[in-house]
Amino acid sequence: MKILVLNAGSSSQKSCVYEMTGDTLPEEPLKPLWEAKVDWTHQQGFAEIEVKTAKGEQLQEKIPADSRTQVMAHMLDTMCKGSTQVISQPSEIDVVGHRVVHGGQDYRESVVITEEVKQAIARLADLAPEHNPVNLEGIEAIEKHLGTVTQVAAFDTAFHSHLPDAAAIYPGPYEWIEQGIRRYGFHGISHQYCAQRAARILGQDLASMRLIVCHLGNGCSLAAIKNGRSIDTTMGFTPLDGLMMGSRSGAVDPGILIHLLQQPDNSIDELASVLNKASGLRGISGISNDMRQIREGISQGNSRAQLAWDIYVHRLRSYIGAMLASLGGLDALVFTAGVGENNPEIRAAACEAFEFLGLKLDDEKNTHKPFDKDIATSDSAVRVLVIHTEEDWEIACECWRLLEKKDARTA
Repeated sequence: MKILVLNAGSSSQKSCVYEMTGDTLPEEPLKPLWEAKVDWTHQQGFAEIEVKTAKGEQLQEKIPADSRTQVMAHMLDTMCKGSTQVISQPSEIDVVGHRVVHGGQDYRESVVITEEVKQAIARLADLAPEHNPVNLEGIEAIEKHLGTVTQVAAFDTAFHSHLPDAAAIYPGPYEWIEQGIRRYGFHGISHQYCAQRAARILGQDLASMRLIVCHLGNGCSLAAIKNGRSIDTTMGFTPLDGLMMGSRSGAVDPGILIHLLQQPDNSIDELASVLNKASGLRGISGISNDMRQIREGISQGNSRAQLAWDIYVHRLRSYIGAMLASLGGLDALVFTAGVGENNPEIRAAACEAFEFLGLKLDDEKNTHKPFDKDIATSDSAVRVLVIHTEEDWEIACECWRLLEKKDARTA
């Protein structure tokens, strides 16, 4: 089975092709036959495309970005043409999996895409305006380029769709519930993969584990996972809630927003832009949304960079504590995504606050670029894992599971 995965964002498009053989999913993630990334942000009017294959072939080019659909079509052509060819023709692709950020309350698992599903994705764009429209654009591009191939939507919200009401429902008027205003949670594909991977690394049954997964990238969220299910998470109705992030504020007193909107010089659009693009690490430090540049600023004595770091660590510890209370105990603390995987100082600062639990970090393991490793000491009461998140692989696995179910029903 050849599976094409599209992971679309507002500024980039990541794609890869996996080939699965056999009757069961492999225990370890497979290396893609082909990987491609499109970036629209570097030069206005142009798109930068990077392609590489499992055989080591590479391609880099810059093309006019007249339309995203045309750029995606060009990117997909590199699968079956030129030096990066890995298939003879597009019809060799059996299924295409898409990361779709928001599935609302109706989609609690991955589904085969139909017209009804497409309409739901479009309708939910109001709740994920930077992501659902481009996710839908990717689906429609595949329809044009690959015809009637089966497509699957893997929803970022699905993993959190079984949150207990006490965790999911906001304490506003009851009518909010009827309007669909609730905690949805995001990064679900990453949280799901990391939970399964953690159980495999530790040789334990996920169905009996209590985990906190810290997805720390430009966007940040935590998930409390008990018996394989998300029971609490930090992102909410939108991805703006919770932790301090690269350029997003995370949770703030709603009274601040009311106060700002009462000022004559503020508008809703301006406030939305400030909260999403000019807050977090970038807003406090005045330097960057990149933790590496924050660390560099600290080394140069920049007090605002130090303040950004201190707030980030304080809020991370605070929310880990909240997830811990929801779980009633902890078997493993997991760090993933760009900051979580690559910043030993953040991991150490987070863990330091929980030494009272018997959590003991092995400093040497923590600082030696761990990859899918346990970095706690042998006598630590809580395991600490660094896991390289594999969202694309998890989407491919969801596609495989759905098609296997479909084949089983029709057999």
